[in-house]
Amino acid sequence: MTINPEINWLSDLQVFAVNRLPAHSDHYYYETLEEARSASPMKLRHSLNGHWKFAYSINPESRPKTFFKPDFHTASWGDITVPGHIQLQGYGKPQYVNTMYPWDGHHDIRPPEIPMDDNPVGSYVKMFTVPAHMEDKPLYISFQGVESAFYVWLNGKFVGYSEDTFTPAEFELTPFLIEGENKLAVEVYQRSTGSWLEDQDFWRMSGIFRDVYLYTVPEIHVYDAFIKTELEADFKKGTLLADLKLQSFGTKSISKITAELYDRNGNLVAMNHVVEKDGEWTLSLELDHPKLWSAENPYLYKLYIQVFNEEGRLVEVVPQKVGFRRFELVDKIMRINGERIVFKGVNRHEFNCRTGRAITKEDMLWDIQTLKRNNMNAVRTSHYPNQSYWYELCDEYGIYVIDEMNLETHGSWQKLMAVDPSWNIPGNKPEWENIVMDRAVSMYERDKNHPSILIWSCGNESYAGEVILNVSKYFKRVDPSRLVHYEGVFHNRKYNDTSDMESRMYAKPVEIEKYLSENPEKPYISCEYMHAMGNSLGGMYKYTDLEQKYPMYQGGFIWDYIDQALRKKNKYGEEFLAYGGDFGDRPTDYGFCTNGIVYANRELSPKMQEVKYLYQNFKLLPDENGVTIRNESLFSDTSDYVLECIVYLEGKELHREQHYVVVAPQSEGRVEFEWSAGMVEEAGEYCIHTSFKLKESMPWADAGYEMAFGQYVFKVNGAEELKVMGGDLRVVNGDVNIGIHGQDFKVIFSKAVGSLVSLNYAGKEMIALPPAPLFWRATTDNDRGFAQGFNSGLWYAASLARKCVAVDLVEETDQVSVGFTYKLSIHNDVEVFIRYTVLVDGSVIVKSTYQGAENLPQLPIFAVSFKVPADYDQIEWYAMGPEENYSDRAMGARLGVFKNTASSNVSGYVVPQESGNRTGVRRLDVMNDRGQGIRISSTSEPVECNVSPYTAFELENANHPYELPEVHYTVVSVAGQQMGVGGDDSWGAPVQEEHLIPANQELEFEFKIQRL
Repeated sequence: MTINPEINWLSDLQVFAVNRLPAHSDHYYYETLEEARSASPMKLRHSLNGHWKFAYSINPESRPKTFFKPDFHTASWGDITVPGHIQLQGYGKPQYVNTMYPWDGHHDIRPPEIPMDDNPVGSYVKMFTVPAHMEDKPLYISFQGVESAFYVWLNGKFVGYSEDTFTPAEFELTPFLIEGENKLAVEVYQRSTGSWLEDQDFWRMSGIFRDVYLYTVPEIHVYDAFIKTELEADFKKGTLLADLKLQSFGTKSISKITAELYDRNGNLVAMNHVVEKDGEWTLSLELDHPKLWSAENPYLYKLYIQVFNEEGRLVEVVPQKVGFRRFELVDKIMRINGERIVFKGVNRHEFNCRTGRAITKEDMLWDIQTLKRNNMNAVRTSHYPNQSYWYELCDEYGIYVIDEMNLETHGSWQKLMAVDPSWNIPGNKPEWENIVMDRAVSMYERDKNHPSILIWSCGNESYAGEVILNVSKYFKRVDPSRLVHYEGVFHNRKYNDTSDMESRMYAKPVEIEKYLSENPEKPYISCEYMHAMGNSLGGMYKYTDLEQKYPMYQGGFIWDYIDQALRKKNKYGEEFLAYGGDFGDRPTDYGFCTNGIVYANRELSPKMQEVKYLYQNFKLLPDENGVTIRNESLFSDTSDYVLECIVYLEGKELHREQHYVVVAPQSEGRVEFEWSAGMVEEAGEYCIHTSFKLKESMPWADAGYEMAFGQYVFKVNGAEELKVMGGDLRVVNGDVNIGIHGQDFKVIFSKAVGSLVSLNYAGKEMIALPPAPLFWRATTDNDRGFAQGFNSGLWYAASLARKCVAVDLVEETDQVSVGFTYKLSIHNDVEVFIRYTVLVDGSVIVKSTYQGAENLPQLPIFAVSFKVPADYDQIEWYAMGPEENYSDRAMGARLGVFKNTASSNVSGYVVPQESGNRTGVRRLDVMNDRGQGIRISSTSEPVECNVSPYTAFELENANHPYELPEVHYTVVSVAGQQMGVGGDDSWGAPVQEEHLIPANQELEFEFKIQRL
């Protein structure tokens, strides 16, 4: 029957697949056993990736309507690369929005309407010749991902139509083929009915962004395979079950189908024939003492299904990796292979800063290795099915997966953060059920054989209703071996049965504890938590602390894995990472797309330091005599690791030893240190660092890679250090300046400026701009989210406008001190006092005191900041590191000596903001490239320090790094305290109270400056 394509299909709820082939498993198949065993490239596939001819139209009316006809010439058209987004290849522009629909404010429409006059169209043409070895066989085409709706023609004949951006659409081409060169034409529309269902928090783009390939099949073909594994209660016997759907072409019929199961070493462990009954083919294999699959030990067997025709000739081999594992809900707790699971997870968009969601296998391999290296064991595919290769990697490397269907209708029920489901879709609207269910079926059928997938997710942030409840029922009916997830029931408990688990987003720790302490019916996960936007992830430990406290707390998934920032050039031709609005896209949600623990260029963010530590399975608890090892793994002992123990004194290594210890899973062990008792008698600060490092290389890391660490810091007291004498001090109390002169140094204070203005060692001036009290930090994304500028903005003014009301000079035998008293216009009672005490060796002790007042907002920071010449940009810290850390994000930091530069100390957040801080600073050397400069050291309690080429105010007023000024100075800020960075969410959640700085108290800190 001839079908004439209609443009009104784009807004017809009942038309979302025309001539599209039924969804099926994503298995590979070969014609010979040798090919299958070697996993060679499939001869029965032919890629159409590469250059296509292309025309872009701003709307359907202006499109080349007959471009698919054989006599329509496209030689003058431009080229486009497939896979790839249209908007990232010079056509149109990408648009970033979060919850609102991208046409909001432009078109007053309601679903299923679409704005046809604002619906970009991409017209693609590819000429191809059928490869010789694929001739005389049925030919099909597979589009692995096209956004959001498309029509297909071959040689002028209409082939089919499909919606659903993130699952394959396949069509048969056989009836339309001609000899020689064939013309494939594809018309892609950015907006369709499906766009109402794809309101994910991501860049809105369109095009053929995943692989396209031709394929054919043998004369007898396994069209679909459903591989299931079952385990007896004691896990000592496993059964492999398979349901096969077959296709036959030509006159040949099936003789037999055999199945052989091999272990990881290539040994045959089970075999059987596939049985046919009433047209259905089934397989059952039993295996004694099967090796179980888990994220800790992703053991995979290899199943070879072999199909023979009536002549006894092998015509097809299906190789399928198989993992024996059982995931279930027992006594209200989710268990993997009988053990309580804790998801140490992250939400992951498919993303590349140059190609958007058109990511490569290399991108995915980097991602999976990064997850494993940083102790993550789970991924939620937010918020759509990923490329098939990703699930293969999760099977192989060991990652638990929540596989999420392509559904989000956020803007239909939430407006300006308020819940308003007055026109929510799909809700209880039966007319939406088919198009929604199609997405569930497509995901399930493709992905069902991956052992890494433990949970099916009914989509994201689409409120609740009968349609989504029916999706959940479908998953449970076709696949009882997995659980079903959906967070949206939190907003409407009438549909609570949709989800097997309580799943919430951005609940505070106290809210989670409240749920868990009230005898709940379901286990709890945070499907999104720790909104990692910019400088964030503060207070994550409050969530991971719940893991051992409440058995029904079963972890969570950080939002999110990678910044969604795109490469762009500014007006000077310089590349930068762009966010929403940078492409002239309106409406937009600006920088809300940059929430990754990995930067968009696939470099690790400093936030990863905290994630890796808090997610580690091995807890190392050293003391002065040994280390207690708490193994929280479910199935793995510590035999794959070397225990390394190092003793440091004031950052200098004294001793190193290694141990080989086996601590069973879910148990504790103890190792006593071998060093002599006299090693830690010298006065000073000692640090015992213990770590587990890989004994041998793994697919995701080399031998020697550190997977877990723990530290213990203690002091040994001794005789008080004698003061260093450097000679006499000469004081010149001038009319305007106070000069203090000593052996090869001079220090000058200005009564007019009200500060230290010169610190000159051996003729080298270290003060480029004088020290001043600092109460403001460049607002982080989280600061802006809870209106820090509005609530505490007066401290911005206080940092710029102060008045020195008193100067005092105190001369003593071996020191001279100068004090400055400052009043602040923000409050009559607020007073800040800074005293500089110059010692005979030229060192200067700086003490800052703050006298608080009532009715003032919390302080962002209490610090002293000054500038030194830009040549002094080399930094060496003895502090918590190596990456930046803050009071609420320092669990993953370690005490040690670390080096970097002022410029590299500025973290790569897409929007400039506070970054680069170190807590626990004992000493900080700021040097030029010859090692000359100053040392800042704590005198009693450690301080916090930041060294940067930019002031807090320069960072505050830049929206992109390229807007920052040329580097003229090195800015040194020493703080007694800085507030935490927070991260419960980025739109109103404050920093946890214990990490704030109340302004009504007295504060003081002290540090020393000395020459190097």
